[in-house]
Amino acid sequence: MTDNMKFVVSSTELLGHLQAISRVISSKNTLPILDNFLFNISGNDLEITASDLESTLITHMRLDNITGSGTVALPARILLDTLKEFSEQPLTFDINPDTLAVVINSENGRFSIVGQNGIDFPVLPVIKKEKRYGFNVPAEVLLAGISRTLFATADDELRPVMGGILVEASTSRLTFVASDAHKLVRYQRSDAKADDEASFILPKKPASLLKNIIPRESGLVTVEFDDRNAFFNLSDYKVVCRLVEGNYPNYNSVIPKNNPRKVRIDRLEFYNILRRVSVFSNQASNLVKLQFTPNQITVSAQDVDFSISAYERHTCLYEGDDMEIGFKSVFLLEILSNIASQDVVIELADPTRAGLFLPAETANEDEDLLMLLMPMMINA
Repeated sequence: MTDNMKFVVSSTELLGHLQAISRVISSKNTLPILDNFLFNISGNDLEITASDLESTLITHMRLDNITGSGTVALPARILLDTLKEFSEQPLTFDINPDTLAVVINSENGRFSIVGQNGIDFPVLPVIKKEKRYGFNVPAEVLLAGISRTLFATADDELRPVMGGILVEASTSRLTFVASDAHKLVRYQRSDAKADDEASFILPKKPASLLKNIIPRESGLVTVEFDDRNAFFNLSDYKVVCRLVEGNYPNYNSVIPKNNPRKVRIDRLEFYNILRRVSVFSNQASNLVKLQFTPNQITVSAQDVDFSISAYERHTCLYEGDDMEIGFKSVFLLEILSNIASQDVVIELADPTRAGLFLPAETANEDEDLLMLLMPMMINA
């Protein structure tokens, strides 16, 4: 007969930690044990894990009154649904390690659930020593890199590498790249660097999990990876994920170098014009035409099938030759909504080459953001 494991925890604090890691739990788990949180109690540390096999989230809570040690898997849905309904109060968990019966005592009540054996929970992968690589990155830099690029990742099951964010570390900067073959985003930070060059492809799901967790943290994130897995260590959380295997395409070769035509325009005005005019574009193609004449842009769209069309003019800074180029309005709107500056600079070569979209001014001189969009043919 072993002693019961016991701990006391604040209901809202526990809920916050559980909600943060619960986003990893998949609704269609192949292993029933993955519908649970794994509680691991040792010393005065409560470690809670959630996983979908590909990605694992771990959180730590330091508690004063813990007795006993061991692991138990507790049903995630019941815990979350119950904790949501509590006002802030201490809860006492009392776990029988032999029967895995769990009693949660609140100020006025008692809730009984049955856990499962923690030994069935998948074991964490281990980083191979000979292939290990690591660097530290400020939490806000990692958050910015993921937030700026995540929208441009592809949903292409045939090319899984395009479904992730390429993270490249070098001795001078950290680079984040995402592309779906129509649009491409490259975000660089010179205030974060590594001792050596290395890169990995971070899948979309763990990227969005990190995007959700990092705002709870500050300070440095320790990133460690090999050819299979990556570990992100934050102060209270740890994210472990299987990496996308394969080589990322050479994105630098896609970025056009000489773009003689440069346009500067108020980003929000341009965005709102596009919103209005794109209503009139062909539903299938979403094509909008941009026509540049000295210091003026004309945005136009038409749907011949329904005999509707629209155009709107706006002033902009432009001194090149007259030019017309077509873009898919949905992608153009996405790009504009992911640039933060007041004005946006568009760099163009000709109607067949990709257009570059850059913030006209940046709040941080350490960051470099470039977005690229492939044009559409204008079959007038």
